[in-house]
Amino acid sequence: MQEIEQIYKKYYTVVYKYLFCLTHNSDIAEELTQETFYKMIKKIDTFKGNSKLSVWLCEIAKNLWYDELRKKKYQTVSYDEIEVSDSTAYKQNVENNYINKEEFDETTKRIETLDNLSKRVLYLRLNSDMSFKEIGDILGKTETWARVTFYRAKQKIKEDCSDGK
Repeated sequence: MQEIEQIYKKYYTVVYKYLFCLTHNSDIAEELTQETFYKMIKKIDTFKGNSKLSVWLCEIAKNLWYDELRKKKYQTVSYDEIEVSDSTAYKQNVENNYINKEEFDETTKRIETLDNLSKRVLYLRLNSDMSFKEIGDILGKTETWARVTFYRAKQKIKEDCSDGK
């Protein structure tokens, strides 16, 4: 039981941040994180060690999210529903909050034009502070692939900004 507690403490933040990137909702991410560790406890004997434990946990988390989408037939969460109260940048003052929200909305619109893998890399890097190695592991790619994909996605967003899109 001590080992399970150590795994939970070590990987809770990684799983939660990964789920938040998928769901864009802190409540759903929290609930699914708890479910992920519950499922891990039930299925720990099936872990073969072919991948890192964090990758296996994120795979469980992703499958739980997909199950949730199928069960409740969620549509993609709109960016208006994202809880901006979690970000300290939005707590400065009302005027700055409005400006930041406008910039955030514009940036997220540009991000949504990217392909799914590029979006996931951006969200994992920016929202979860994951290393490129961790991102590569989670997505089944290399560290270099994650680094290049992140760079290209940033360049695409910058190009869209300079084009006035």
